[in-house]
Amino acid sequence: MFELLAQESSGGGSLVAFLPLLAMGIIFYFLLIRPQQRRAKAQQQLQRDADIGDEVVTTAGVFGTIIDIDEEADIVTLEIAPGTRIRMVRAGIGRIVVDEDEEPGDVPDGQDGPIQQA
Repeated sequence: MFELLAQESSGGGSLVAFLPLLAMGIIFYFLLIRPQQRRAKAQQQLQRDADIGDEVVTTAGVFGTIIDIDEEADIVTLEIAPGTRIRMVRAGIGRIVVDEDEEPGDVPDGQDGPIQQA
């Protein structure tokens, strides 16, 4: 009789034992995999949006300004110093540099514009 009860209870126990594994899988997906996919898509979009004249930082940490883009080969040419140019794949663009002090409508230094008091 005890054998019969043990056999009946073990069938439901496998489902209960599987639920924590399923829950861990779901948590793993939503906390690790999905955010990484979002970051990868955002990085690819940033690389596609980079245009001539943008100041960028490469994944190697080199600052430069995009001066030419070869769309077919996915290669950009950066000017890293006056007269110094490098060619690299577009995937090597780490981020686009945005001057935090600049606000839309600001006039760059050395040009005529509204006088600002210090």
